[in-house]
Amino acid sequence: MPSSPVKSPVRVGIVGLSARRGWASQAHLPALRRLDGFEVRALSASSATSARQAAEKYGIAHSFGTAAELAASDEVDLVVVTVKVPDHREIIRSALAEGKAVFSEWPLATGLAEAEELTALAAECGPRTFTGLQARSAPVVRHLRDLVADGYVGEVLSTSMVASGRGWGAEFPPGGAYLLDRATGANMLTIPFGHTLDGLTSVLGDFDSVAGIAAVTATRRREITDPRTGTVHRPDVADQVVFGGTLASGAVVSVHYRGGMSRGTNFHWEINGTEGDLVVNGDHGHLQMSTLTVTGARGCDPGPAELATPERYFEPELSALRGTDAYNVGAAYAQIHRDLTEGTSVVPDFAHATRHHRLLDRIERAAAAGR
Repeated sequence: MPSSPVKSPVRVGIVGLSARRGWASQAHLPALRRLDGFEVRALSASSATSARQAAEKYGIAHSFGTAAELAASDEVDLVVVTVKVPDHREIIRSALAEGKAVFSEWPLATGLAEAEELTALAAECGPRTFTGLQARSAPVVRHLRDLVADGYVGEVLSTSMVASGRGWGAEFPPGGAYLLDRATGANMLTIPFGHTLDGLTSVLGDFDSVAGIAAVTATRRREITDPRTGTVHRPDVADQVVFGGTLASGAVVSVHYRGGMSRGTNFHWEINGTEGDLVVNGDHGHLQMSTLTVTGARGCDPGPAELATPERYFEPELSALRGTDAYNVGAAYAQIHRDLTEGTSVVPDFAHATRHHRLLDRIERAAAAGR
């Protein structure tokens, strides 16, 4: 059963907020500080010293050298997990044991088995859980979902997507070795492809749980050199994913997701129906962070026309963050606040994350089996 509603403002403790850099300082902190319903009360980092430095830089009252200490603090209602994926399990376990609500960045876990374990523990302990699948919080994606639900294209017949993942191409980002090791659970399939595929299902519905999936995965860039050190890395993660399947509605899906960036198309998504068509174009395939344009045509329309996203899909408190990576994270937080204080259940929880891990596992197993 869901735990009792949390009082506002929700007191937040961020695990992994660094004084130097990172996703927490780039997206989570700016978003939280724009929303009246949250107060960032605590943080933890890799050591007590680095935590104090971050607390001084950001003006946060409490700092802890370990995530377990943060989770045990009476100053925290919601534990936010923004560290590398292999560290999620122990941090989340300690937060759930303290009865704290948890917001974990996606991927939730290094794999399906670990996600299932955390979901079972959350159900046993009772606190609310949330997963950072922010693509479905994007105003454009929410508008697209409503267009489909309201019958803009009629019955959806099929959908197709071609996308570039930015990373996992020729360039080597700082700290990039972590993303080339399959054991970490952080790779192109789980991160940008995982976010984008969840956005697709938020618009069109889940995949058929019985029908098969056909998939091919490949590692085409077999050596990547770190220009800063000269170290040559040999990835064991896919930089090409091609798959097809069927949604529960019967609509047919085809996707080609590739690493790096293309000199041609970097994001193109079509939704084709009995009454019309929708086309989404963007600057890259990280759906939760890309700049998107929707066009559509139906009935006797002479051709596709832009369908601007109405203002009602935007959070007024986050207006200053439009066009930044923090906006969609903030939109998710705005709904998390409503879920925590009003008892709703809109933002994906750990159970949803596990279902998504299961879908990715199906794709990997289909590729391995040559189906």
